[in-house]
Amino acid sequence: MDRFSRVQALVGKDSLNKLLNSSVALFGVGGVGGFVAEALVRSGIGKITIIDNDVVDKSNLNRQIISLNDNVGMDKVEVVKARLLAINPSVEVNGIKAFYLPENAQAIDLNGYDYIVDAIDTVSAKIELIERANKQGIPIISCMGTGGKLDPTKLKVGKIEDTKGCPLARVMRRELKNRNIHGVKVVWSEEVAVKGFVDDVEMVKADGKTAPPSMIFVPGTAGLIIASEVVKDLIGE
Repeated sequence: MDRFSRVQALVGKDSLNKLLNSSVALFGVGGVGGFVAEALVRSGIGKITIIDNDVVDKSNLNRQIISLNDNVGMDKVEVVKARLLAINPSVEVNGIKAFYLPENAQAIDLNGYDYIVDAIDTVSAKIELIERANKQGIPIISCMGTGGKLDPTKLKVGKIEDTKGCPLARVMRRELKNRNIHGVKVVWSEEVAVKGFVDDVEMVKADGKTAPPSMIFVPGTAGLIIASEVVKDLIGE
């Protein structure tokens, strides 16, 4: 058997060929995005572009599949690229080290992608990316908040209008509605976020913002769900 024999046995030769000839743009390769990248390449995606400006930090080791002691301090796009090529040397990986924002959005050309994954944290960037994908007719799936949550069984897939229990999704619902954008596919959790014990731990990041408490279960599962939705949409399931 070759590396995708079991994929072909599950979805068929024609569907596998669709995946091998598909191109996905993944914005953000952290707790959620790292699992998305891994699952897509292991599923047969032939071309993937990863966009992220961050480096691997010790605080990533508890939940990010790309993070190891040996690569702390390295650019995430380079770490992910090396990992994906180690999984499948034939995959085409394009790494872009950039912090995607409305101000620099046009520097990243979205033409030629079959699917876009939004796994970034900044609201303005998420909205900008969804707006551009919507205008260009490119399917997109967006991840809502996963911090402060422990139960992966509370994750849901649906339209942004269906979301509840997620503060980030509430903001996104309002902003997308104001822009007359409807029906965006999202993954969100209905679990009530907990504060945890953040007062006992130094949680301030380098940019001065307070990091939410998090473990691997919810962001990791969200990433696998997103990858599954991308694959199913691309092969028409």
